[in-house]
Amino acid sequence: MRKMKGSGSYLKNQVRKNLAKAVLCLALVCLILFAVASYALLTLRLNVFEAALLLVSLVPLGAFFYYLRKYRVYNGGWVGEKQVTKLLSSRLSDDYTLLNGLYLRDGGGDIDHVVLGPSGVFVLETKNWSGDVTCHGDEWQRAGKRGFKGSPSLQVKRNAAKIKRIIDSSPKLPRIWVEGILVFTNNHATLHLSNPTVPILKLSQLPNYITTQQSQDGYTQQQLEEVAKEILKHKD
Repeated sequence: MRKMKGSGSYLKNQVRKNLAKAVLCLALVCLILFAVASYALLTLRLNVFEAALLLVSLVPLGAFFYYLRKYRVYNGGWVGEKQVTKLLSSRLSDDYTLLNGLYLRDGGGDIDHVVLGPSGVFVLETKNWSGDVTCHGDEWQRAGKRGFKGSPSLQVKRNAAKIKRIIDSSPKLPRIWVEGILVFTNNHATLHLSNPTVPILKLSQLPNYITTQQSQDGYTQQQLEEVAKEILKHKD
């Protein structure tokens, strides 16, 4: 499989950023506690100022847990993206081209993967969720997640539409078929699907799904390269 560079990994950058913030907050908490403990040991008492410092330390402590949670969420997504890249790279031939981590300008947002092949273009949204996941149409629920917001199926359809608009905006390119696919990479996810509006696959199903799709046009490698180049013109 051929790979072309995207915008870099949005998730990888978020992982590093939130981990750094979590470490910084924890270091600040430790510094405050060390200062208070040192003074208390020297004076054998804790005055109002030190007590206030202890209360202040709750702010960076809360921030530490906030950024730690965000780090875990982004890291799970990053792991899922790497799994998709590794599997597709090993299973698909050089007839296919993979674009990873596309961050489109003009509010286009982040697109995990785009696969270009003889039968068309596949826009992939990966989720590394675990546990029971329920889909009814474009409505989603996750076990243990109260107030869950967002619809990954709507998200991948929006991303596919953005890629389709980019391709269609160029008069030099063929009118190519574009499909959005939702991919679950976590083996511990149990999917309960009812009337899904996009293909929803486990990671192991993805290569076979892509290679078995048929198209009347049968796009050439040269056409696919031109499409890939046009898509990359819109990356941030």
